[in-house]
Amino acid sequence: MKISYALPERTLDNAELAKLYLGWTEEKIFAKTGIKSRHVVSDGETALDLAERASRQLFSEHDIDPKEIDFVLLCTQSPDYKLPTSACLLQNRLELSRSAGALDFNLGCSGFIYGLSLAKGLVKSGSARKVLLATSETYSRYVHPMDKSARTIFGDGAAATLIDGDSAEQIGAFSFGTDGGGAQNLIVETGGARTQYDFDAPLEEDNSGNSRTRNNLRMNGVEIFNFTLEVIPSTMKELLEKNSLTSKDIDLYVFHQANAFMLNAIRKTNLIPADKFYIDMADIGNTVSSTIPIALRRAEVAGRLRPGMRILTMGFGVGLSWGGTVLIWQ
Repeated sequence: MKISYALPERTLDNAELAKLYLGWTEEKIFAKTGIKSRHVVSDGETALDLAERASRQLFSEHDIDPKEIDFVLLCTQSPDYKLPTSACLLQNRLELSRSAGALDFNLGCSGFIYGLSLAKGLVKSGSARKVLLATSETYSRYVHPMDKSARTIFGDGAAATLIDGDSAEQIGAFSFGTDGGGAQNLIVETGGARTQYDFDAPLEEDNSGNSRTRNNLRMNGVEIFNFTLEVIPSTMKELLEKNSLTSKDIDLYVFHQANAFMLNAIRKTNLIPADKFYIDMADIGNTVSSTIPIALRRAEVAGRLRPGMRILTMGFGVGLSWGGTVLIWQ
């Protein structure tokens, strides 16, 4: 599996954030999140721009001919327009074949896993030979500057992954789950057809001192944390059973890089050895649908991945949605 990624040049570190939030220091932010800095887009920079950069990086790093791409999947909740589809714009920017299919799908933290399933299905069914799976988010556009619970966690970024016949064989069986009843725990209320953008929305402060308007992202961190601890054990068990494996067969666990506190709680609760659990987000933050592919690429560059290794990977969050699979690294 070939992966590349792109991050905005602009960074936002804990020292800058600590100046805004009374009683919060650089050290406190890091202790709560495991993040020291995160990348955020500049004015005029969009998720489509990042997806294009990540895709061009993929073509360059892995010597891929763009003309051979015959399907584009773009996972984003930060589209340039309500219509047209950003994947169509990405096809044009990359000068891909006009016979290539292209579609967006709106999913967050589990998006990469769902994208792998879609790409594998396209390849295995014979509908496509080489699929470009792009994930790209700019949550910084949705977060209010004085919402410390969200602004300290989320960063912007994109990843591009090539799925072809060989890599499709290395993607195992999947497990998925959805609980739309928890949608209010991570939501941007306005801007869609249900509720138009509210230009007069007042600034509100919650019980934890986080300020935002109804136009901004609102996250109930406690509920997201509890939901994650609830669904992961059963999903892991199901994944192992579907792939005819035991926990001893897994060489590395690469989960959605939500925040380090949550990840360490997941690891301890599920009795996963620390040397088999990958966390790498201190200088990136939570890039939503791109955290898993970025982590996989960085693990590869760091020498943590070797051919034949089995990787159990899971995404979980906004939706509420979750999913996982087992990869055999090429």
